Amino acid sequence: MIPLISEFGAQIEFICILVVCVVIASYILKRFHQPNLVAYILIGILISPNAFDLIQEPESMKFIGELGIILLFFFIGMEINLQHFIKGWKLALFGTLGQIIMSILVMFLIGYILNWTTTRSWVLGTVIALSSSAVVFKLLEEKNLLENPIGRHVTNILLAQDIAIAPILIIISIIGGSQDTSITLPVIGGILFLSIMIYIYKVQEIKWLPFKKEIKNDHELQVFLALFFCFSGALIASWFNISEALGAFIGGLIMHAGKATKWIHDAIHSFRILFVAIFFISIGAQLKIHFIFENGLELALVLIAVYATNHFINAVILRLYNNTWSDAILGGAYLGQIGELSFLICLSAFNVGILTEYAYDFTLALISMTILISPFWILSTEKLTLSRK
Repeated sequence: MIPLISEFGAQIEFICILVVCVVIASYILKRFHQPNLVAYILIGILISPNAFDLIQEPESMKFIGELGIILLFFFIGMEINLQHFIKGWKLALFGTLGQIIMSILVMFLIGYILNWTTTRSWVLGTVIALSSSAVVFKLLEEKNLLENPIGRHVTNILLAQDIAIAPILIIISIIGGSQDTSITLPVIGGILFLSIMIYIYKVQEIKWLPFKKEIKNDHELQVFLALFFCFSGALIASWFNISEALGAFIGGLIMHAGKATKWIHDAIHSFRILFVAIFFISIGAQLKIHFIFENGLELALVLIAVYATNHFINAVILRLYNNTWSDAILGGAYLGQIGELSFLICLSAFNVGILTEYAYDFTLALISMTILISPFWILSTEKLTLSRK
């Protein structure tokens, strides 16, 4: 019985250390106007086997982190109003398609130089095409730009990128499948989810809660109802060999169409904060510092290509939609980094054998580095654009 108590005490000690580190790191970074997720990644690096080696059960932490990304997708689904989104469909559609196509072409060029496989170049192209909703929304909110024209345009592109991950994950499942069923099921699931989205767009409101008034006053039921839609969507997606996060996204869209967004958001927002934090900490914990140093030149080359490509493409796209060059360049900076959803692409490609362990570690390091650099990149661009005005 004593070893059990000792083991439990060690876990409690680890949680206490983790919470203290989050509070201290977040406070320090707030002073420098940096988002919390930067702190989460840095803490993950510190507690990893490469540093202080404080993680007792890495697999459990990785599992909780994956729950975090599922909840993140659920919230993204709840925040998307398909009707409003469709109004800006030209910018969202052509902006996102242009970003993805150009990113893939750039990665094919770099892959040719560095002797990458075709599938690795394609995956990296889709990875760098998606920006970070977590970083950008937070920064736009802090700078009161969400209702600004450039803020709305950046938001539309981000939402389109969030939706674009659905066909990307389906393609990854198809490429990685070795049997006909592995190809057929994701396609059927994709058609099913697309049909649900079209239905939601047409009806605008789903009256699926005849007892909604009673639930609005019962916070316990709210939590469990939200978790039901979130994880049942994830479960259905897993039946079709599609990412569970995509199913949670559809569950979020259904909740939004049911006009339950506000009270569901309030009920489980704390869960999202906790699990998403653990997700980014687990990403930081998987980073291999020695790998970054050993492959620094290759990473630096791709890192420069990522920011140059993303910033330039998005700036041009935003300029074409009647933004000033100053606003377009600033918007391009906001969309310059690689986002948290790209971790999901990377993980899915690794799980189905598209990426080798080396390619997985490389992509993981690249995504994390762009997120860490992003706030400084945006700040530098702000200073540059303001000085030109």
